[in-house]
Amino acid sequence: MRPTPGSDREQPDLLLLAAQLHRSRLRRRRRRSRTSRLLAGVVAAALAAIGFGVVFVEAGGANALIASDCSLRAMRPIRLGENSFVYAVNGARLGAVASNTHRQALALREMSPWLPKATIAIEDRRFYQHGGIDYLGIARAAYADLSAGRIVEGGSTLEQELARNLYLGNDTRTLSWKLEQACLAIKIAQRWSRAKILDAYLNQVSYGAHAFGVAAAARTYYSKPASRLTLPEAAMIAGLPQAPSAYDPFSHPAVARARRNEVLAAMYRDGQISRRVWRRALRQPLGLRMGTLYVAVDHPGFVGYVELQLLRRFGTRTVRAGGLAVTTTLQIRLQRDAKIAARSVLLHHGDPAAAIVAIDPSTGAVDAMTSYQPGVGDRAFNLAAEAHRQAGSAFKPFVLATALEQGYSLGSSFAGPPQFVVSDPVCNTGSQPWIVNNYANESFGSIPLSTAIANSVNTVFAQLVSQVGPANVVALAHRVGISSPLQAVCSITLGSQAVTPLEMTDAYATFADNGIHHPVEAVEMVRAPNGHLLARPHTAGTRAVSANVADTVTQALRGVVQGGTGTAAAIPGLDVVGKTGTSEHEEDAWFCGYIPGRLATCVWVGYPAGEIPMHNIDGVPSVVGGTLAAEIWHNFVAAATSARP
Repeated sequence: MRPTPGSDREQPDLLLLAAQLHRSRLRRRRRRSRTSRLLAGVVAAALAAIGFGVVFVEAGGANALIASDCSLRAMRPIRLGENSFVYAVNGARLGAVASNTHRQALALREMSPWLPKATIAIEDRRFYQHGGIDYLGIARAAYADLSAGRIVEGGSTLEQELARNLYLGNDTRTLSWKLEQACLAIKIAQRWSRAKILDAYLNQVSYGAHAFGVAAAARTYYSKPASRLTLPEAAMIAGLPQAPSAYDPFSHPAVARARRNEVLAAMYRDGQISRRVWRRALRQPLGLRMGTLYVAVDHPGFVGYVELQLLRRFGTRTVRAGGLAVTTTLQIRLQRDAKIAARSVLLHHGDPAAAIVAIDPSTGAVDAMTSYQPGVGDRAFNLAAEAHRQAGSAFKPFVLATALEQGYSLGSSFAGPPQFVVSDPVCNTGSQPWIVNNYANESFGSIPLSTAIANSVNTVFAQLVSQVGPANVVALAHRVGISSPLQAVCSITLGSQAVTPLEMTDAYATFADNGIHHPVEAVEMVRAPNGHLLARPHTAGTRAVSANVADTVTQALRGVVQGGTGTAAAIPGLDVVGKTGTSEHEEDAWFCGYIPGRLATCVWVGYPAGEIPMHNIDGVPSVVGGTLAAEIWHNFVAAATSARP
């Protein structure tokens, strides 16, 4: 063993302490008789090993004395934890939850048999003979260090390393710490089987690069399961714990290969491999293949959203190191369809981005959640769940629903002039009356609400919000699924306040399920490492609006698609319901809609960097909700429903 200075095992701990222990014993013999007897035993064992070479003190002597002063049962094990993984609803792995330590527990039978053999050969060749403290190994290491004039070999056993990793940590190596480590190592050797000790060691020790245990090491350095490691690969991994940074194969491949060859030589010396196998293994390259299991994430925006939900529910420790298996609601097919739909419309680098969310209205399950911008890779920032932008006229259905609750009908008639001055003081902007214009200054004459919603007539909805009260609109919007703070101002009818695509989809899903609101669910189930079920979704909803109001809103929004501003979203053979939305100066464009009872979807189009007008995009002079957003919605829903019963 040739650890580098500063490594965890750079000295035979008990022997280097022997001299000072002996001096301490002489000075304090009368005052601390019990402690002196303990230290004397350690010194005697160490000196016997040095002085006589073959004088070997085992459990009947020094071990019995050392082990009399600690309790394994009284110690609380240090928990390294395990990685948590996130899966799509079909079982496809989406990625690991971000963590500073990577670990997956394995049974010995699930590891390559070369791993325990290589570990014993290089770390603790007398593993099956000693009783937790290898005094002969300590003497051998001390002799090697004295002969070299520097530290060249260590003498700690697997039990000692387990005592440190499982119970003591890397605190300051005081005298009492050393004695406790020795005591616990002996207790471990006495009470645990050799198989259990090996299993625990191979699952706990650090192999560098944030990998703890052989499963993480195999994935990190060779991108394969530990069961498939070859002899040279297992030897390389077995050599790392002595000094993981110094032997890091990615940073110091030559040093790592030399260390691997030391392990192979130790295995040959101990008869674990034949000369022919040894020489063939020595010629093999390291063959590294950097693993991505713990860092690569598919659909990072969605996985990040799921992680936030888990952290709020279970806490950081459980989520990052609890070994959770998290099955989400994500439908990989629909997620792919959403990305394809966005690509089919936003064609060129420099085009705006799109965010798409699809929800099952009967459960609140998120079937798809994605963001796309030409020339930009997958975003860690989730535009669908985190980007708050003005909804424009896509907010009008909430005003309509509020009016329906107060007794208005789709036949209620309003004047639709190109401009309207709202005299209600509640709607004043400062000290001035609120003046509202239609999008293109159109004049509609006297029209029913059904026509006003189909053609998104601003002047009608300005009158309507002043009559039903903006505070009532806020209350209804929150009931159906809008979670962002909303101000009770009249401009809410024009979608002047910022919301996310996710919450807009959630709200439209309420209308799609006849007025029942289901909380958004991105997690299907969560299981602990032992398979115990920790969480299932709560699919039972609550009534947000009456079935009559929801059905009437649905009827009105059919007109938007059949002959109003959203005709680009129409899909032959499907009952398409929806609403367009455009913010001021064409900075945000929306189409939100649903197939009643089947699928609710919102599409937002805009520039993530800020509120930038969208003009002359892919042949569209001014981007509004009925153009690019409606086209993306159409392409996605057509594909999604073709594969969905």
